[in-house]
Amino acid sequence: MDFQPSYLAIYESGKLENVASELEKVAKECTLCPQNCRVDRSNGRSGRCRSELMPIVSSYNAHFGEEPPLVGRRGSGTIFFTNCNMACIFCQNYDISHLGYGREVSYEDLALMMISLRKSGCHNINCVTPTHMVYAIVKALLIAIPMGLDLPLVYNSGGYDSVKTLKLLEGVFDIYMPDFKYADAAIGHRLSGVKDYPEIAQNAIREMYNQVGDLMMDERGIAYRGLMVRHLVLPGGTAGTFEVIDFLSALSKRTYLNIMDQYHPVYRAREYPGIGRMVEMHEVDDAVSYARRSGMTRVIF
Repeated sequence: MDFQPSYLAIYESGKLENVASELEKVAKECTLCPQNCRVDRSNGRSGRCRSELMPIVSSYNAHFGEEPPLVGRRGSGTIFFTNCNMACIFCQNYDISHLGYGREVSYEDLALMMISLRKSGCHNINCVTPTHMVYAIVKALLIAIPMGLDLPLVYNSGGYDSVKTLKLLEGVFDIYMPDFKYADAAIGHRLSGVKDYPEIAQNAIREMYNQVGDLMMDERGIAYRGLMVRHLVLPGGTAGTFEVIDFLSALSKRTYLNIMDQYHPVYRAREYPGIGRMVEMHEVDDAVSYARRSGMTRVIF
């Protein structure tokens, strides 16, 4: 099929330059995410994400552990950004998100990473933990597009995203892939250090869906546009999985949902009652069965 990523159109119109300018303004009194730290990240300061404006990258590679529509035969071109706007106490990548493993790079270097992943044959550019790095991503796009970047761009976040920022990003990302972690705000605050997680995630996912719709794939089964959602099943129903499914089912029965079964208690998880054990298979099976009874037609696990 003849596909062009949406960012090419806004680049050619000059709008992508405007998006970068607007994101820079927001980052100078940073409200890019719902933490609303209001620090000037262009002046050597950082907020909850512990990041200034320049991109900080822990790694980039062709990744084969993502969802099948992203991986295909040649892999998803993942760029793992360091730090995070959340503080999940069970994060499996805590060395990156909490401990800051990675290095600061230039916008040019980030653009070259994108081009390198394209040349290696990856099906997409997958920005992992992009919420606090959207300005850097857009700046890098402005450099990478004239160098030939033409792959779908994936926004792979924890779901704690600002609708205001997402509206600025309309047309930049082809695929949104947020987590929907919790149905209970108190659980989100206790386990991830954020307020009002369910309301914020729901509003963000609605905006993402309004921008890109249901997931679309080519004749090879490779995704090129649309919404994908991840939900990690936690022990004892802690995540409120059924309520999460109810929301996604009401949004669209065709929402592509990955019900993930890989939870295990790492980092500080054993310090918190209820999540200090592995998730049991019947808990995952119950989640999948509930999603299917809810009429959802694109559920993987």
